[in-house]
Amino acid sequence: MNKSAAPIHCFHCGLPVDKSLNIFVEYQGENKPMCCYGCQAVSQAIIDSGMDEFYRYRTSNPEKPEEIVPEFLQQLKAYDSTSVQKKFVSSTGDENILEVSLILEGITCAACVWLNEKHLNSLDGVISANINYSNHRARVTWDNNKIQLSDILESISRIGYLAHPFDPDEHQRILEKERKQQIRRLGLSGLLGMQIMIFAVAMYTGEWWGIEESFKQSFRWISLALTIPVLLFASSVFFKSAYRDLRNMRVGMDVPVSLGIAIAFSASLLNTVQGSGEVYFDSVAMFTFFLLSARYFELGTRKQTSEATEALLNLKPVIATRLRNYHETASSSIDDQESVAVSELELGDTLLVRPGEVVPADGTIIDGSSGINESLITGESLPVTKSKGDAVIGGSTNTENPLIIQVSKLGEDTVLSSIQRLIDEAQHTKPAIAKLADRIASWFVTVLLSIAAIVAYYWYTVDPSQWLEITIATLVVSCPCALSLATPTAITAASGQLARIGLLPKRAHALETLAHATDFVFDKTGTLTEGRIELEDIILTSGDFDKETALMLAASLEMSSEHPIARAILSAREGELKTVKELTHTTGQGIQGVIDDKHWYIGNADFIQQHCRDAFDDSADTASRIYLANEKQNIAIFVLSDSVRNEARPLIEQLHAENKNTWLMSGDRAENAQSISDQLGIQHCLADLKPEDKLSKVKQLQQQGAIVVMTGDGVNDAPVLAGADLSIAMGKGTQLAAATADMILISNNIEHIYHGYQIAIKTLSIIKQNLGWALLYNVTAIPAAATGYVEPWLAAIGMSLSSLVVVINALRLNRLKY
Repeated sequence: MNKSAAPIHCFHCGLPVDKSLNIFVEYQGENKPMCCYGCQAVSQAIIDSGMDEFYRYRTSNPEKPEEIVPEFLQQLKAYDSTSVQKKFVSSTGDENILEVSLILEGITCAACVWLNEKHLNSLDGVISANINYSNHRARVTWDNNKIQLSDILESISRIGYLAHPFDPDEHQRILEKERKQQIRRLGLSGLLGMQIMIFAVAMYTGEWWGIEESFKQSFRWISLALTIPVLLFASSVFFKSAYRDLRNMRVGMDVPVSLGIAIAFSASLLNTVQGSGEVYFDSVAMFTFFLLSARYFELGTRKQTSEATEALLNLKPVIATRLRNYHETASSSIDDQESVAVSELELGDTLLVRPGEVVPADGTIIDGSSGINESLITGESLPVTKSKGDAVIGGSTNTENPLIIQVSKLGEDTVLSSIQRLIDEAQHTKPAIAKLADRIASWFVTVLLSIAAIVAYYWYTVDPSQWLEITIATLVVSCPCALSLATPTAITAASGQLARIGLLPKRAHALETLAHATDFVFDKTGTLTEGRIELEDIILTSGDFDKETALMLAASLEMSSEHPIARAILSAREGELKTVKELTHTTGQGIQGVIDDKHWYIGNADFIQQHCRDAFDDSADTASRIYLANEKQNIAIFVLSDSVRNEARPLIEQLHAENKNTWLMSGDRAENAQSISDQLGIQHCLADLKPEDKLSKVKQLQQQGAIVVMTGDGVNDAPVLAGADLSIAMGKGTQLAAATADMILISNNIEHIYHGYQIAIKTLSIIKQNLGWALLYNVTAIPAAATGYVEPWLAAIGMSLSSLVVVINALRLNRLKY
């Protein structure tokens, strides 16, 4: 009697497997049956991620379908929630194109960065992925219609790394955890290494003074016993990294290090067992100790450079005071308070900010007046007085009186988050010289391994007694850590310095272009001047209207404009405005619209004369002015004033000291522009320029070989900002100007443009010094090691010191004071 075959169950979920299916996953050398392709995909992800112990230690099959996926994969799915993503994901304009900053664990060298960047950029739906080696952070942009964030995080785990959304506190915890692990490894290798060196010295000196073979063999075995913990614990970090690189078909910097340690230990183990020959246990311990020392100092540098930028995110308090049922007219409503976590705030919440407290979130003042200290954000040293209707920035400090504000922005939409994104972009973008270094490092290790193989073959055939020692020294001394650290450490330090002065790069070329700039072009209003234009007077040119009516008509036309002149007119007018139809802006000239079925125009003299039939007297004083007219006649002249920034003249003088050309390009009248130019000592002044005229002049300068830096703040500056070699938008300027700019001056202190120039010069100089040192070291050390002039222990010291030199050199940027 035939017995029916035993049912086959899915190795992953435990459900019965249809006999017609032929789906398997290889686990520990065996093909395990799967009931569906979903289980196959999840199981393969678990095994590929190194989490196969999940199957070894589970006590039963899951009872619910959702339990099929182990906890670490289920947690990743939570990151796809829109509510969760609000805290760390930002939109790039298109609601489906999202951006996130991630922390990567397991990064040990530039090869790890290359592997992760290449892997992420190969995913369907990932638009770009850039990783900063110095702080182990990735900036990933993706199309949410094609791929989910959890898929991106899971794909990173498949190649042996861990990734999770960036959080300053979590980042510091990871750095602290890594620091403690390194201290333990460093302590073990140092402590045991000293013991091993004692026996090594005894064996070396015994060759000269004599030593009994029994003692020598005992020292070998004791050294072996002391080396095994170093190899299994302290050196394991190198072997794990090398294995991960080789599994992903990539030769990383830990590969030659691991080879050197493995060869030295294997040969020493063999000679110990045989009771003859040299042993290199001291070299193994010293390799490990010196290499770990270099990485420990590198970790300290990463921690130091990250603190400057992460300090921005730590400005906001943890707790806020929220007012419940607040009504502006109810004096008692301020007593109904509750303390809530800032993370729980919602748009529209009403908050009480007491004197001395930090503003919890971006908002608008709805009651009260006080001085606000924004120095940590904008660089403005003095408190700025703000009152009802004014915007306040989360992270600024209330210095005088209680304020009641209404929350207007949260999460990634806040000013601090925007600044942090700009800093991230600056650290993740790479100048051309950095990209060149990355390309060199990508094939450098392969070339070095080839050289080591040739050296090993040569010495094995020429002098077998020396081939092992020389090969080990060549492998260790040639590790290109210094080359990989040369640029990211300098760029990260420079980003921290630029953040301190409030000049944030948005484009990869910003630092290089600023360092090589020859001509600096400035707009006038809001750039060289304060931009706080005030309405001094209204001169009526028609007896049919009074000043109040003229101001009401002008304010109605300017209501939708962001220009400083528009703000000046609107601030001078209180009360209701007229509805404007057919509103049209002519950039750089004026505005026109229909009010009460009549066409009205406001703008400069040329604009008015184009639309107004009657000529008018233009002989007023030389102050800035604009005109209001209808089709028949000019109605009024609005006299405006603006003051020159205190820091403008020092900036121009410093640029001249560096032999830079300075230009003032303005759409204002010639006499007004020339007056500003004379006050500041600007070399070239061009006035009455339309936006296209400014762009044409900049292109003309570029054709003559000039590298042009343009600084502006308005809508009319957007075209020339886009056309300049490097564009800088004022932080208080329009959104369009900021969108087209390469750098944003959030401090609004234009003297920091010169300070940024100094930082750019210094950064490129340090990068070149680091690259020069790294190449000189390798060109000198490799031949010396290959010819037998470098002992293995000395090679470890040399390689470690070469890395420390570039790190310490980059840290010189942190000493710049402004």
